[in-house]
Amino acid sequence: MIETRDLTKKYGDLYALERLTLKLEKGDVFGFIGPNGAGKTTTMRILATLLNPSWGEASVCGYSIYTGSKEIRRSIGYMPDFFGVYDDMKVTEYLEFFAAAYRIKGPERRKKVDQVLELVDLGYKRDALVTSLSRGMTQRLGLARVLLHDPQVLLLDEPASGLDPRARIEMRELIKELRSMNKTIMVSSHILPELADICNKIGIIERGKLLFNGTTDEAIRQVRQKRVYLISVGADQNERAAKKLSSFSEIESVGLEAEGTRVRATLRDGVDDGGFIPERLLQEGFRLRSFNEEEIDLEDVFLGITKGITN
Repeated sequence: MIETRDLTKKYGDLYALERLTLKLEKGDVFGFIGPNGAGKTTTMRILATLLNPSWGEASVCGYSIYTGSKEIRRSIGYMPDFFGVYDDMKVTEYLEFFAAAYRIKGPERRKKVDQVLELVDLGYKRDALVTSLSRGMTQRLGLARVLLHDPQVLLLDEPASGLDPRARIEMRELIKELRSMNKTIMVSSHILPELADICNKIGIIERGKLLFNGTTDEAIRQVRQKRVYLISVGADQNERAAKKLSSFSEIESVGLEAEGTRVRATLRDGVDDGGFIPERLLQEGFRLRSFNEEEIDLEDVFLGITKGITN
């Protein structure tokens, strides 16, 4: 549905985007992550045919950005970071205006407006003035606008920007609903945890270069080469369990945490599974209370891949 090859945008000596190559299939939800100024908006504007690249190739829904701009604009819904609204219009008037621009006519227009209002949960605000909406409601209205013509591809540039925690959750749930409708979605953010549970693929971009393209699990493995497990055994047995674990050849290091109530074991390079730990501890007569792999902070993943460099 979306494919780029060596896509580049250059301003003088500055690369806003440098040789971006990626491919999204139908139904993919791609989290495009990077600090402000990394090249996310530039990429989306090029894919939406609103900005010409310096060189490179890109296609959306099988149409080239060079020769198929009209077809692409009919096939996508592009929601920029900030967009203008007509304050003197009611919500339904605003949506009907854009539905008319998409050449949706008569009863079908009203039906489409009702459908998108229900989808974004703004039906109860249908007669309210756009100027009376909160920031979160305005973002949902903007999303309703780009859904009117039922696009196959959605380009959502920082849709949760400036929203309070509740509105962020609502926007995340809305994107999940769109995912269930088999839409292909590219959604940008500078916050990795915000997108981790809604995307099947993520891309991390820094200073115009795509540093990572894959799943969240693959990103975690790239940053953390060694697996770490947290173990808790019966009362007053953790210190003895730590000594026993340190004797296992597969374990590199062992330490006590949480005031001695938990053991932290790090596997050696090349050992990918710590499933042997509970079995051996039970064989040694320990009573296992808990055993789980240590979760890595997704912000640490982002900083690890970008090396902590920001623009």
